[in-house]
Amino acid sequence: MRLKGQILNDIKTAMKAGEKDRLKVLRLITAAIKQIEVDQRIVVEDDEAILGILNKMVKQRRDSITLFEQGKRQDLADIEIAEIDIIVAYLPEPLSDDKLDALIDAAIAATGAESIRDMGKVMGHIKSNAAGAADMGAVGAKVKARLS
Repeated sequence: MRLKGQILNDIKTAMKAGEKDRLKVLRLITAAIKQIEVDQRIVVEDDEAILGILNKMVKQRRDSITLFEQGKRQDLADIEIAEIDIIVAYLPEPLSDDKLDALIDAAIAATGAESIRDMGKVMGHIKSNAAGAADMGAVGAKVKARLS
């Protein structure tokens, strides 16, 4: 509950400081967490689950930025960029390419993967060790290239 508690404390701080844009984004984060809790009838306390929610929010905003820029609406794209900056502050540091390659090599060795059919095992191993610090789409492409 460490990350969830930090977000709730940051809401209070943003309210006291009058940071309306930051407060809006933090409330969006808590709303997304509450939506998962209501839909699945669980209490989200696990940091890994919250990191998944945050990663999904960042991905949605990146998709929106692309669409806004194609529609020549830079003003809306700037709002999305500012929201990403706030959300990313709660995510762990992304892994460097060297560390990611080392993690992929370790996962392939640990699972004994030899072909593309073993990709699921490797991805599961990486996902448990990366904990939101890597874009799993990019990781999947690298693993696929190594196992092919």
